[in-house]
Amino acid sequence: MSRKRDIPPLHPGKLLLEEFMHPMGLTQYRLAKGTGLPSIHISSIVRGRRSITAETALRLGRFFGMSAEFWINAQAHYDLQVAESKIADTVRREVTPFAEMAIATQA
Repeated sequence: MSRKRDIPPLHPGKLLLEEFMHPMGLTQYRLAKGTGLPSIHISSIVRGRRSITAETALRLGRFFGMSAEFWINAQAHYDLQVAESKIADTVRREVTPFAEMAIATQA
């Protein structure tokens, strides 16, 4: 987990299920039919086993009357949180910021 907080990252599928499908009374089948996506894709997304692709974002955005960017950003935010929780310490050890490199070469 990230040191900033111990809250697990929110998969966009959970967001889709809890903030859109449940309040609107939408079933996975109805969402699949409305978006033209296979039911198995919707099922995998809401279970957190599949990412929201650009195509899926376009379809969800159109279906819900919102931007595709909302869905892409939700996926990117999730992916970044997961990566940060797994490799942030390694990246800090292995990557020297350019500004520090420039100062070191001037000394």
